[in-house]
Amino acid sequence: MEVRPGVAVALGEVPAELVAELELDPVDIGLLSVDDRTRISEALTSIGSMATVGGSLANTFAGVEGVYRLSDITRAYLSAGGTLAVKDGANLGGVFVNGRIVHQARLIPVTAVSAAEVAVTIGPTLAMVALQMMLSQVGSLVRTSIALTNEVLTTMRHGQWAELTALVDTVDRTVSRARELGSVTTTEWEKVAAKEDTLRTQRETYRLKVGEHVRQLGQLDIPGRRQYLETNATPIIFDAYALLSSLKAWTGYQTLHAARARAAGREEADEARLVGIIERETGEEISSALADTTGLVDSLTRELRIIAELPGRTTMPLLGKRKDTKKGRLTSAQLLEAIQPLADALRTPAPPLEAPGVLCAPKASDPERYLRILRWFLKNGETLRALGLDAPARIGALLDGAKEKVAPAIDKASARTLVAVTDRRIITARTNAFLGQGEIGQDIPVDRVRYVRAPTARDGSGRPVIDLITAENNIRWVFDSEVDDASVAALAAVLAESMNIPDEERALLRQPRHTALMADTAGESAGSKSVEQLESESPVSEAG
Repeated sequence: MEVRPGVAVALGEVPAELVAELELDPVDIGLLSVDDRTRISEALTSIGSMATVGGSLANTFAGVEGVYRLSDITRAYLSAGGTLAVKDGANLGGVFVNGRIVHQARLIPVTAVSAAEVAVTIGPTLAMVALQMMLSQVGSLVRTSIALTNEVLTTMRHGQWAELTALVDTVDRTVSRARELGSVTTTEWEKVAAKEDTLRTQRETYRLKVGEHVRQLGQLDIPGRRQYLETNATPIIFDAYALLSSLKAWTGYQTLHAARARAAGREEADEARLVGIIERETGEEISSALADTTGLVDSLTRELRIIAELPGRTTMPLLGKRKDTKKGRLTSAQLLEAIQPLADALRTPAPPLEAPGVLCAPKASDPERYLRILRWFLKNGETLRALGLDAPARIGALLDGAKEKVAPAIDKASARTLVAVTDRRIITARTNAFLGQGEIGQDIPVDRVRYVRAPTARDGSGRPVIDLITAENNIRWVFDSEVDDASVAALAAVLAESMNIPDEERALLRQPRHTALMADTAGESAGSKSVEQLESESPVSEAG
């Protein structure tokens, strides 16, 4: 039964095959007392069938109707071996023991009010379940990061790492003992309570470090981001892992704190409410920290994966900082091996890209090698819709006579342009820079597309053309003469789906004042022409 978003409580034994089929991740709830386990079991069992149908506890509490629970006396008879009478496949009210009726079952209606009361009663207990789930989640991420070997960690701050490791070990031992005992003893609690300020400082220190990495990356352009990631790769890995470790220690501390408050809450209502406050605050802290960590690790891993696809770059040491010795610098392969398990745990990696349905390129070209690198440029959920390779302008006329021999060599030339169209943007790149350094040229959001033109007549060299007009640029792609018109038309059609002139731009173009300004700027010869005529005569630059 789902008791919190993403948290389900199993009533009774759960078959191993069901755990495997549903990919369930059991959480250690050793910090729940026997009383709390009994309380939550009784409360959930009383409305269990309805909750199963409704899908979650929240749905059940909101609309419970037509549900009854057995009275305590009736349940006692049934637990002692009694059975309800059965007729026509339904249970009757009589309870049989040894062939005779010994009790008439009492059925108590479960109303929305009583269900809500149940929610209040077991609220602190469910909060404890949620806290232990959070601790399990962060602990799993830290265990996943075990691939951060000593080779990575020892290049960083020995003293800081030793202090953080000692804190994590102290909290882990206390949590382990509390689970074994089923409670948090005063002796164990006082030991970790004295370290609250240090735990908070460690968490804030690495939260700020990770936040600073994220801020720096957000201010840089694509080349700047790449240089920052390569220069700071090792510190980024260290800071991300240290943040997760400090977050695990802090979550363990908060779980112990909540367990103490839960025990005191049986006598004092405010202590019971404190458990819910601790759960809410801890959840917010974890969500914020994991969001920053996921974004940072994702950026670094994407860069390392791109480098892994480039010739000769995998085994070369990254740039590092000026003070780093060459011997101390790690290769991209070493860092990728260290961080990849964590990156995969934080976010499922993108599957390999398949060639899209629209491919506008010479037959001899090999789209697979472009797709291997392009895969890591696409964002989560982004879909590749079309791929094109334009003709190298300087030797395009030679293609007709030597297609098969020239095309492979052209991929290595500097004049060919890769065009990748997704459901979100248009990415262009010089093929030599893309394949050699993993660099892209333009990144155009599809909402900047204003007009697409694909003349049916080819140019003077017999090559098909596509003109793309955006809010900022006019771009022309000239394709190989061997590329058929249908492929060019298909690429133009995908681009044309995004054609749009926003109302504000349309209104600006129609303003008389704007027309007058254009006329004054262009002189008498242009003054008699409309804005539309001026635009239709504007030159289109060649991207090739």
